[in-house]
Amino acid sequence: MVKVFHKISNSRWFSNLTVTIIILYAFILGFKTLEEAENQYGNLIFYIDYLVTIYFVIEISIRFFAYERKRDFFKSGWNIFDFVIVFITTVPIEQTDFAAIARVMRVFRVLRLITARPELKKIIDMLIKAIPSIVDIVLLMFIIFYIYAIIGSFIFADLKSGLFDNFLTAMLTLFRILTFEDWTDVMYEAMELHHLSWIYFISFVIITAFVLFNLFIAVIIDEMQNMNKKDDDEVSKLRNEIAELKSINEKILKELQK
Repeated sequence: MVKVFHKISNSRWFSNLTVTIIILYAFILGFKTLEEAENQYGNLIFYIDYLVTIYFVIEISIRFFAYERKRDFFKSGWNIFDFVIVFITTVPIEQTDFAAIARVMRVFRVLRLITARPELKKIIDMLIKAIPSIVDIVLLMFIIFYIYAIIGSFIFADLKSGLFDNFLTAMLTLFRILTFEDWTDVMYEAMELHHLSWIYFISFVIITAFVLFNLFIAVIIDEMQNMNKKDDDEVSKLRNEIAELKSINEKILKELQK
């Protein structure tokens, strides 16, 4: 029986069915936010939600019983993630004071799309492994923001717009500049006080928007290349093992023929 569950859980059609249901459910959740839809199709949406809940319970059960040792199911972080989402969204709290929480938790079912697609899981795993390097870049970016905010709050304290009145306001203004949200308006206003103010703004844009953002991309690409290299090494190792087994089989056949 375990083999049957294992075959179903690893089949392509089962994965595609799960992905399709999650996508359709995501559309239904969006449709449900419309007041007219809730009034006209409230009962239909309720039954669809109920059927989706049943499917998720069946789907997680199939994957659970596909393991010979059931405790191995919980050794995977992704399996625990799926189990928690399914369990929470099946708790009957719709008619209690926690009904709002139940509705919010149902939105998290859409996150199961990540676990239903191996390609998405691979991307998330890659991003998780890149977190240490990303944290270092964020710290470096904070240092740059801190220095420029202090300098800006001293030099541009007299701006009429008050965008550099204090340190915290200056940090928000720098974030606005980083996102290119009308940052030239801020620069031109500052240049009315100091003609060389453009050096401050352009240097900040170059360092943060161009250099540091490209570092984020470089870290992610590097981690992706490392994962692909690891996969290639595993495939190469598997091919070598198969080649060795073939060689051993050929030797055994020759010995038997003698």
